Amino acid sequence: MKTERDGDVLEESPQEPGLYSPVSPLPQDQPVSTYFEEKVPIPEDDRAKMFSFRKLWAFTGPGFLMSIAYLDPGNIESDLQSGAKAGFKLLWVLLGSTIIGLLLQRLAARLGVVTGMHLAEVCNRHYPMVPRIILWLMVELAIIGSDMQEVIGCAIAFNLLSVGRIPLWAGVLITIIDTFVFLFLDKYGLRKLEAFFGFLITIMAISFGYEYVRVAPDQAEVLKGMFVPYCSGCGPVQLEQAVGIVGAVIMPHNIYLHSALVKSRDINRGNKKEVKEANKYYFIESTIALFVSFLINVFVVAVFAEAFYGKTNMEVGQQCNASGSPHSDLFPANNETLEVDIYKGV
Repeated sequence: MKTERDGDVLEESPQEPGLYSPVSPLPQDQPVSTYFEEKVPIPEDDRAKMFSFRKLWAFTGPGFLMSIAYLDPGNIESDLQSGAKAGFKLLWVLLGSTIIGLLLQRLAARLGVVTGMHLAEVCNRHYPMVPRIILWLMVELAIIGSDMQEVIGCAIAFNLLSVGRIPLWAGVLITIIDTFVFLFLDKYGLRKLEAFFGFLITIMAISFGYEYVRVAPDQAEVLKGMFVPYCSGCGPVQLEQAVGIVGAVIMPHNIYLHSALVKSRDINRGNKKEVKEANKYYFIESTIALFVSFLINVFVVAVFAEAFYGKTNMEVGQQCNASGSPHSDLFPANNETLEVDIYKGV
């Protein structure tokens, strides 16, 4: 059957075998339920224009919400350990992981735009019961493993920011509460939620960027570590850290999230031009968001590499005393190689 919409003639068939399985033979145009009650409208610009900042702004949001997962406490801990144990030598692993993450996020966004379903809905409609249950359990375990780091990391952050006045158990409770608060923020408007997370990312970029400029690491070494895929003098410790970087950056539940977030825009999936346009702007927006998150991660790695790589406990303790830090007692007065974690590092 042929239909004509906005001057585009689309070929349609009652059933598309590539999109459906015998498990759930539902037609493509059947409305799919979505988490978002309201969808963001896309402005109508001149179709002859190759690029429109107004449309890019309308599509901006899902990529930055997704990119928060690249800046969580687990990533900060991974960056810290990478800088402390390998200096700038593993920056190329971070770069490669971010590029692979961008490709996966692009595929996830395209899936949501083209099918109108997020990845979980597609898996539910395509796979029999046993694979669906296995996928669900695997993703749940991945989320639990990731969230354990986030909760503990946030609790440590509250403890440090309050100079010990908020104990770790109270920080955990606060983190649990604010998680549920974020779940209800989009009820006040999705664009407000996106703007709020954009504001948080901006604060992180300014804060870590300031520390990077203040520390002033050797730029030649930073660029060498970023673009030369080699790690001289590295051993099992650095290899383990490289694997940790990949695991911290590429997370399966973030792919599910991105495929759902792109459904928040009002896109006519029956119009081929609108679908292509949405995929283009989502890719541009995701690239910008992940580039910003990559820069922040580089700032963190470089700062901690400059501060801790190749240092002993005594050297770092003396630096803390010289700067008047109240946490100099965390580093014993010996010449053993420094063992640092997110609590000591921050």
